Amino acid sequence: FTIIIIDDGSPDGTLEVAEQLQKIYGSNKILLRPREKKLGLGTAYIHGMKHASGNFVIIMDADLSHHPKFIPEFIEKQKEGDYDLVSGTRYRGNGGVYGWDLRRKLISRGANFLSQVLLRPGASDLTGSFRLYKKHVLESLVERCVSKGYVFQMEMIVRARQLNYTVGEVPISFVDRVYGESKLGGNEIVSFVKGLLTLFATT
Repeated sequence: FTIIIIDDGSPDGTLEVAEQLQKIYGSNKILLRPREKKLGLGTAYIHGMKHASGNFVIIMDADLSHHPKFIPEFIEKQKEGDYDLVSGTRYRGNGGVYGWDLRRKLISRGANFLSQVLLRPGASDLTGSFRLYKKHVLESLVERCVSKGYVFQMEMIVRARQLNYTVGEVPISFVDRVYGESKLGGNEIVSFVKGLLTLFATT
């Protein structure tokens, strides 16, 4: 395995911690590919994929809101059905969210419900980003996606359905970050609704 860390100039010291990890585990296992400023999730995926040498790519947040303990379950699920994409779900089985207030939970549930009704994606959690992809599938999806921000994750699943890629799901526990603040504000919610309606109209 290789761990590729993409840091977009975040002020929380992520890169410094990653540099310490690289000293411990070696630059052949920990690849640091920082960028000077925030350039968006989609371009971060493309940037990371350029350096991925394996046949599979697992994408997750580095703040431990996505726990590495679920990775073996993703791998087992992929093997079980030779899935093109395995998505972590907070909304099935024993999946769940911890550390969110009621407002944030309602927004997340509401967004997911709206997305299910409008897009019928064949997956229970559209806005999460803890996923395993076959590398060529990830490349194909990223090429086709035009969304930014939170809608990007949703579009990845919708495009996967359009292209008849198979999607498996693994229940995960999402734990909100302990340090730093959530970036979900009014502007993000408006952008999400616009993106959702655009996807509805074009897929």
